[in-house]
Amino acid sequence: MKALLKHVRPILMILLGSLIFALGVNYFAIPNKLSEGGFTGISLIFFYLYGFSPGMVILVLNIPLFILGYKVFGKRTLIYTIIGTTFVSVALWLTEGNYETVNDPLLAALYTGVMVGSGLGLIFRTGGTTGGADIIARLGNKYLGWSIGRTMFLFDLLVIVASAFFIGREKAMYTVVAVFIGARVIDFVVEGLDTAKAATIISSSAVDISEQINRQMGRGVTLLKGRGGYTGTNKEVLYVVISRNELPRMKNLVHSIDPYAFVVVHDVRDVLGEGFTYDRT
Repeated sequence: MKALLKHVRPILMILLGSLIFALGVNYFAIPNKLSEGGFTGISLIFFYLYGFSPGMVILVLNIPLFILGYKVFGKRTLIYTIIGTTFVSVALWLTEGNYETVNDPLLAALYTGVMVGSGLGLIFRTGGTTGGADIIARLGNKYLGWSIGRTMFLFDLLVIVASAFFIGREKAMYTVVAVFIGARVIDFVVEGLDTAKAATIISSSAVDISEQINRQMGRGVTLLKGRGGYTGTNKEVLYVVISRNELPRMKNLVHSIDPYAFVVVHDVRDVLGEGFTYDRT
């Protein structure tokens, strides 16, 4: 029973992602005659030419790949991929026919990218996929040594170029905008909605700074051994992860102790551990 329950949340996430994806395709892409990359783009070409249901085309195209892909995917990923593809196909079928054209094609492309990217991001976050180009890319990587990212990009590009012959060059260009926005949204959803900041601090007062960050901010600090590339002197390097709203306080604290401290700050996502995913004790 417990083993079954742990799969409920991922399956619900896949279901929600499939619905959002389908709404993006049926409410924004199709009414404005935009295409997509991968098997979704192929299904839209068949829809524009022959009126075939995109959901059914995606499912039919993926069935042979499921048979080939079981050697590439693990059992869990393959099951989630089948679930994701099936849910996407059903969601596309259930929401088709509700088409309303947006007068601004750029706005339509942006909303297509946001909706499709959000839906796929939720599916990918669970460890599943929607099949198609992803399976082809993994098969190419396993048997031919092809790069997965490059293969998926080239496959999407070929589909978009082919769609230009049926939807027109201008619509194909708007499709590129939608695909680009979708890719950025997928990264945002998969990598995490909550960003934090990581700081690397190089200072001659590393111990004092570490103590004050611990005492005043309640954040753990990691001290790393380093050596100056120019001077050759040994240094202690601090590494600390904080929330975004703590950044100004941390900067002020560091420079109050050492005005010449060298501080590098960068974004981090999906921070797991004390103070982030559960309360500090």
